[in-house]
Amino acid sequence: MPQDRSLSAARTPALAAHLLGLIDFGACLALQHRLVYEAAGRADGQITLLVCEHPLAITIGRLGSRGHLRAAHGELTSRQIEPRWVNRGGGCLVHAPGQLAIYPIVPLEWHGLTVGDYLNRLQSGLAAALTDVGFSTSTRPDRYGLWGHTGQLAAVAAAVKNWVTYFGAYLNVSPAMFPQRWVESDPHQRASMTSLAAERRQPVRMSGVREAVVRRLAEALGCDRYHLHSGHPLSPRPRDASPAPARVG
Repeated sequence: MPQDRSLSAARTPALAAHLLGLIDFGACLALQHRLVYEAAGRADGQITLLVCEHPLAITIGRLGSRGHLRAAHGELTSRQIEPRWVNRGGGCLVHAPGQLAIYPIVPLEWHGLTVGDYLNRLQSGLAAALTDVGFSTSTRPDRYGLWGHTGQLAAVAAAVKNWVTYFGAYLNVSPAMFPQRWVESDPHQRASMTSLAAERRQPVRMSGVREAVVRRLAEALGCDRYHLHSGHPLSPRPRDASPAPARVG
């Protein structure tokens, strides 16, 4: 942590947001690990935000178990899906195009944040972004995530290594919803995941949601400005993840 906090506050860096398009989950995780390693060795407090979508996949976090998988092994095998165990908060999650994956790389100590501070800011930034694009959300006591009228819209599922954050949150904008039945993502209430498109019952523009998320997270994390980048020098070339109109079903 810098010795003079007043000086660090005066030179808070801009948030660098990288729009990665559609990227393999494993490739994105490798990029996050690289950025966490670099952030731990930097002295400028740079915050990097990766925003992307993933091909169809299932991950199981620290609060999840195989007992939360509803799909038969044969059903997942036939689709060439192997659930992946990951070191993040939260339980079982399905990832697919139309779901916005949000990965802030934040050096907590430099910014004077506890893990709880960070999670609260991450969640409040997402809630503000959804308000901006016309959605009302609610929270649950002693739990992270955002809920709408039809179910859970966003899962907060973060990790911290060497006091630098990675993973982050997943927001269902307009993914095909049938794969959600493969997992029990909310064992507490057995509530289903939903999407913004299902809430509105009409297509939702990913680009508008993405812009609001970047802007509001920059504010929530204490950055007075942000810079947008297409792709990242260390990632594969970005692809358009959502060329087709959003689907409700």
